[in-house]
This record gives sequence, C-alpha cells and structure tokens, in this order.
Amino acid sequence: MGIVERVNQLVEPICADLGIEVVDVDHAGGILRVTVERDGGVDISTISLITRELSRALDHDDPIPGRYTLEVSSPGLERPLRRPSHFVRAVGQRIKVKTKPHVEGERRLEGVLTTAGDDGIELLLDDGTARALAYDDVERGNTIFVWGPAPKPGKKSTKATATKKAVHA
Repeated sequence: MGIVERVNQLVEPICADLGIEVVDVDHAGGILRVTVERDGGVDISTISLITRELSRALDHDDPIPGRYTLEVSSPGLERPLRRPSHFVRAVGQRIKVKTKPHVEGERRLEGVLTTAGDDGIELLLDDGTARALAYDDVERGNTIFVWGPAPKPGKKSTKATATKKAVHA
C-alpha cells in the first residue's frame, strides 16, 4: 500500500467524525496535501481544527518516512473531480476531463456535465453533441469557474462579479 492510500485510511475517519469529506490526498516533493470539503464550504477555523487533528494522528501513526509539510485546504473554485460523488455534486456545471490513452476520440473534453451515475458521466460538449464516459476511462477531471461578463464601459463596479453558467437540460 502506498503513502497516499495509508494517509487516506488514516484521515478519512477523522474528517468524517468532523462532518468533513476528504476530496483528495496528494504527496509529492515533501508536501502532503489534504483537500477537504463540506456542504456550505470550509472556513479557516475548520481548516485549523482539521490540521491539528490530522497532524496529531500523522505524528502518532507516522505513515510517511522522513520530513514533510502538511497542507490542508479547500478545493477552491476549480475543483478536482476524482470520485463518482464529486461528479454527482458537479452536475450542471462546466467541467473539463482528460480521458485515458486507450479511449477513442479526443482526449481533452470540455462541456457541461449533464449526468453522473454509478458507472460514468455524460457531457454536453460545446458543439452540441453529448459524450458518455465510464469513470474508468477518465484520467482526471475538474470543474471550470466561469467569470461573468465584464462591466459595460463607463460603469464603475466596486465588486468583482462572477457567475457560474447554468444549463437547464
């Protein structure tokens, strides 16, 4: 079992007890990144709490040899889609996916996620066609944050505006 799997097994129950979902665990270059989320988002006090709890558990079980830095964060605006539950949460949003090399057709796809089920997803591509993919055929995916229109010339705006494109199927 690799480091990421061992860490995942350690942190998931801790986060679940706090009502938090582990979105991703990544270990590279001496940095252990744990990305967490919950409905309504996570604030800095929640991130601090999770960091303390995970740090204590990691120090006790020591699943990573040598020195490393623990980073705990939320997934941000353009969220990675790694599990079927992530895709289900992103239905109706604009996403991009990269397929595995064995999959026929374009490897990089972008469109609106119209369906996410137990076995795979369906994308409505920009050209109006639909593309169905099994989860096993997706190498990686993430949501795309779409900025709203620019303010009209001559209008001053004190707030930056951003909107998500919504698609009504």
